[in-house]
Amino acid sequence: MKHPIPTLLLAGFTALAAHSSEPAKDYFFQPKDRILFLGDSITEQYEYSTYIELYLTSRFPAANFFFLNAGISGDTARGGAARFKEQVLDEKPTKVTINFGMNDGGYGKFNAKANQLFIAETSSMLKMARDAGVRVALFSPNAIDPRVHPNVTEYLETQREFYSPLATCAREFGVPYVDQYGITRAAQERMTRLDPKAQQFKPYIDGVHTLPAGAMLMAHTILTGLKSPALVSQADIDAATGQAQGTECVLGELKASNRSVSFRRQDQALPWPMQKDWASMLAFTNQLKDLNWYGLKVAGLQEGRYAVRIDGEEVARFSATELATGVNLGTLSAGPVWKHGQDLFQAINVKNRLVHKRFFGVHLASLLGEHKTVELQKRLDQIIAAQTRVNKLAQPRAHLFEVVAAP
Repeated sequence: MKHPIPTLLLAGFTALAAHSSEPAKDYFFQPKDRILFLGDSITEQYEYSTYIELYLTSRFPAANFFFLNAGISGDTARGGAARFKEQVLDEKPTKVTINFGMNDGGYGKFNAKANQLFIAETSSMLKMARDAGVRVALFSPNAIDPRVHPNVTEYLETQREFYSPLATCAREFGVPYVDQYGITRAAQERMTRLDPKAQQFKPYIDGVHTLPAGAMLMAHTILTGLKSPALVSQADIDAATGQAQGTECVLGELKASNRSVSFRRQDQALPWPMQKDWASMLAFTNQLKDLNWYGLKVAGLQEGRYAVRIDGEEVARFSATELATGVNLGTLSAGPVWKHGQDLFQAINVKNRLVHKRFFGVHLASLLGEHKTVELQKRLDQIIAAQTRVNKLAQPRAHLFEVVAAP
């Protein structure tokens, strides 16, 4: 027997649209933020920073964020402080993330003088930001991986001591701090026990710089450290009673029996599109349950296997027991919702190529005076146009979901 979705449910979710696509008031990132990533070559890679950008843009499609990147290979906190006014504050950001320290420690034994300089220059950046009314999130670097680069085994221990004062520094300036080193080292130790030669679980191409899997590990560490929301949306269906409930989504057109259900789902946000080369890190990032829960729960189905289809395309198969417990579609890498996220990812990459060319072709070039000012603005206008296209593309669409008995 098929049951229509109760009209009361539809009325109850229109209010969600006003807030679910925007951040909570106490979240670090806020609507219309102008966000700048500052750091060394790991930031210049445009990997972890792009994944953070992708998360924020897909999760908060009404926030209209704007992103820039000022990472320079080989840089240190001293270099960051020296260029902080011209390359950071003059860009008029509202939020800045600072991720220095990998090069500062020297890749060898702990050096107390180098550490004092690192903390002094980091404090200098935090003070300049505070005086300018700019909020900062401070990160320690990721732990290096001696499985890939045995020559830096000693430095892995140096990192612990070298980055330790950052937490105190962050407290003194009242800024959020994420201990990337501690979290990624703990994950790496688990990887080492399972895979001592880094053949299966390998986050870093050279023990320092990220592969996509390592960049996802970093982005997950930073985003969860900043208390980013886990929930994209949740659809709960009871096939036996024909009842449905959506959280952060509007459900409609429900048809249900003990062998199939179908309904239309209008989400308030997009899931973070799972990349195929992130898969090896899922075991070390809580299967993304704490950052990318795109839930589906269907109770009342007859025992058996079921195919989940979105707009007619099969995206996964689950047992009736799994569906009754609830499954996370946020780790899928197929289907119309995922493809929408991939289109968004590609648009962000196009925009970031403009950001990179502006930074290295103008900020770090030999242009002077009015010529430099004009060229910076010209390139900025191109980035603004590209960011506008990104933000427009981030708007979620309605999709037809079907759960049907599999052959």
